[in-house]
Amino acid sequence: MWYWLFKYVLLGPLLILMGRPKVEGLQHIPASGPAILASNHLAVMDSFFLPLVVRRRITFLAKAEYFTGTGIKGWFSRWFFTAVGQVPIDRTDADAAQAALHTAQRLLGEGKLMGMYPEGTRSPDGRLYKGKTGLARLALETGVPVIPVAMIGTDVVNPPGTSRLRFGRVTVRFGKPMEFSRFEGLAGNRFIERTITDEVIYELMGLSGQEYVDIYAATVKNGSNGATAHGSTNGVTRIPETAAG
Repeated sequence: MWYWLFKYVLLGPLLILMGRPKVEGLQHIPASGPAILASNHLAVMDSFFLPLVVRRRITFLAKAEYFTGTGIKGWFSRWFFTAVGQVPIDRTDADAAQAALHTAQRLLGEGKLMGMYPEGTRSPDGRLYKGKTGLARLALETGVPVIPVAMIGTDVVNPPGTSRLRFGRVTVRFGKPMEFSRFEGLAGNRFIERTITDEVIYELMGLSGQEYVDIYAATVKNGSNGATAHGSTNGVTRIPETAAG
């Protein structure tokens, strides 16, 4: 109940006012059944604008810390993230990735829409970063389609590093569903999973118009100086056909 109240009454009208969202390709979202919505990630508000424009409920996996706080602040955080469709995962040990995968498989098995950010974290500078292969593993093991989603302008409405909102114009652009049945039975093959991940990132690059950087966003956030952008041809940045996982 709270999910729909936030969407249509408590938060949705404010987001519509501040972001004036424009939606393209909404027909690619299935009316029922499971699918993975693979989105680029510019701002915290991506997780609010995306559900705002899709009629069906979207579930995201969120770090467990959002659900384990104490006191009034902890209670409010737990209530809020649960209300807006977040499901907690424990990322503190070596089995965290497997736990997240199992949770996502369960949710997709229930026919839900799963929202995922292949980059793993928000972009530190507005560019599109190398994707992590958990998305590919999930797609291979469940056989559900992957729908690329480009969030554009959310970093203007919700500047990174802040909780405030500004007036702007948000565009949410959905691409055609991607299916990977040609790789059936190859889950766990790191080269296949890298290939699938790069295909999804390539689609996101085309939908969003972002420059691609062949390094993980988390590496840049952690202070590495090794980030280099791919060379481009006629202004279009290319992703290599193969890359090690």
